[in-house]
Amino acid sequence: MTDWIGDLIGKGGYLGVALLMFIETVFPPIPSEVIMPLAGIEAERGPMTLPGVIAAGTAGAMVGNTSWYLLARALGIDRFRPFVRRWGRWLTVTWRDLQRADRWFDKRGWLVVLIGRMTPSLRSLVSVPAGLFEMPLRSFLAASTVGTFGWTAMLALLGQELGENYEAIGAYLGPLSTAILVLMFGLYLWRVIRWRADH
Repeated sequence: MTDWIGDLIGKGGYLGVALLMFIETVFPPIPSEVIMPLAGIEAERGPMTLPGVIAAGTAGAMVGNTSWYLLARALGIDRFRPFVRRWGRWLTVTWRDLQRADRWFDKRGWLVVLIGRMTPSLRSLVSVPAGLFEMPLRSFLAASTVGTFGWTAMLALLGQELGENYEAIGAYLGPLSTAILVLMFGLYLWRVIRWRADH
């Protein structure tokens, strides 16, 4: 995977970086933890610049992020009501839970999106609740852009600094991502076991 990602960045330049980061938001197995460090290495070699690859990566990811948001918003939370009532146990939510989450998201949705954009395994997912709970588009774009910029900048800078040793980034972020997934799965099982319908 690394070879063709590096090849696309080398040949496609900024457009290649943007395209890869867009794909990463809709197909998470292509990790930003590989894309942006390689882009940082290419920026060190030239002719691309570090600010340029960070901007390209942020722009590509934001197209994907916004697409998920708009899709979820068009779908709307109300369409889920029959589904939640039928499959609530396996979703581990009730309709009342969603109503509470909606109210909470109205107040702190920007913080969820901002932190989510910089959290492995959650980066692509956070657009969905933002859209379903109809977070204002302007707030979504602002929080998403800041968080996405921070993430892409960090990875590109690390790639530039580490050079060919960029794989060390994955050695740290890989276990963190796995730990988050394990924690999420454990929390899901706990909620399934303890789930009770409230109406």
